[in-house]
Amino acid sequence: MQRQEVFTKVANLMAKHFEVDVNTITDNTHLVDDLQADSIKVMELILDMEDEFDIEVSDEAAEEMLTVGKIVDSLVSL
Repeated sequence: MQRQEVFTKVANLMAKHFEVDVNTITDNTHLVDDLQADSIKVMELILDMEDEFDIEVSDEAAEEMLTVGKIVDSLVSL
């Protein structure tokens, strides 16, 4: 899957999950600083991504997923 396709899917999930405009989400969007995500919201998002992409994200990988760019890069590498 191409990076742009993964980005689009992640951005749409995040827009729905955090109730923000999908057009405001960029590679630099930070889950905590920009979206005020707490640990529960982050875990719910990761579960949604696991379902969407049919993957399993390790706890170690999840801890590194703080920006949209890092999330997308991690998903592309999986």
